[in-house]
Amino acid sequence: MIKIRQQNNYLVALESVAMTDIVMNMFIFFFISFSILYTFNPTRVSKVDVKLPKASSAVSLEGSEKTILAITKDGEYLINDERKDAKSLKDYLAVRAKDDPSMSLLLKVDSRTKFSNVVNVLDMINELHIERVSVAAIKK
Repeated sequence: MIKIRQQNNYLVALESVAMTDIVMNMFIFFFISFSILYTFNPTRVSKVDVKLPKASSAVSLEGSEKTILAITKDGEYLINDERKDAKSLKDYLAVRAKDDPSMSLLLKVDSRTKFSNVVNVLDMINELHIERVSVAAIKK
């Protein structure tokens, strides 16, 4: 009688290299996606680095829509987080003042900016007869 020997050696091989490639590709995809989402997040992009001065009589301004004019420490002008040069700033304010004579302007000036930049803007506001101007400050 001939004995036939049955072989029970199973070859179980997980393709770990292929699985590692898939996981790494997913990691790279999500890393790049979240980096792009964070970088171009509108709330992050619109933040202006303005260090406001401190004042003991600072009050909270609530109510109507205000046009926000920020002056950075480098002397850059920003209207509602949009950069403007002195000429286009004056043109923009002139159009806004003509359209809405009761326009209110919130002036956010960095405490490290040159005072001459502030004087130039105040002179421009005075020329355009904008009367409702508030200066932003942090309460002491």
